[in-house]
Amino acid sequence: MKTLALNDFLQIAGDGPVLLDTRPTELFKVGFIPGSIHVPFGAKQFDEWVTAVLDKATPVLLVTEDGAAAPAAERLRQLGYQLAGSLEGGFNTYASAGKPLDMIIDVEPDELMMDIPFDEHLIVMDVRKPIEYAEGHLKDAVNLPLGELNDPLRVSAIEDKDNLYLHCGGGTRSVIAASVLKRQGLHNLRNVAGGWTKIKEEPRAQIVKEPGMLN
Repeated sequence: MKTLALNDFLQIAGDGPVLLDTRPTELFKVGFIPGSIHVPFGAKQFDEWVTAVLDKATPVLLVTEDGAAAPAAERLRQLGYQLAGSLEGGFNTYASAGKPLDMIIDVEPDELMMDIPFDEHLIVMDVRKPIEYAEGHLKDAVNLPLGELNDPLRVSAIEDKDNLYLHCGGGTRSVIAASVLKRQGLHNLRNVAGGWTKIKEEPRAQIVKEPGMLN
């Protein structure tokens, strides 16, 4: 796999490859190259998540921590992805050059509970699997699993006025989802820190189940 200097990396990035940032989620949230898709390489579900959000027909440019590109690149090759290269020096090379950054904004579950009654444009987007959603979810939450984030019909239903609050089970998949939606031009979103694990502990959370989906 080619290791690319920053200018070469940015030039190739403009030709169509997808930028895949495999750094830990907490690092990704506070700053990433705009348009990057996030899937943390250290997660045991890396194979499942990366195949859910990345098309194997599109070449991949890797953004990692310094020195961490080789194992991620090898795993992606094994999964059938084409690699266009990795950024020399990792993400720090880009950040140190003073280039524009994007970020994912967290909100706490109690903030979400306070906002729900007063924001008519608020949409809770639950990106867990349908079976997880069926076992318990917030009233009126929309279920949009990772594998459906690139479905034009599903995403086209989101309007510019909508305020999206994304959550998953614990806080990783929702950041992946946020990165995918941002790449599609949807930036009016927040990540609910701690995911469903913390949301269901909130006294004001209206939790419902979908018995029909559990049979």
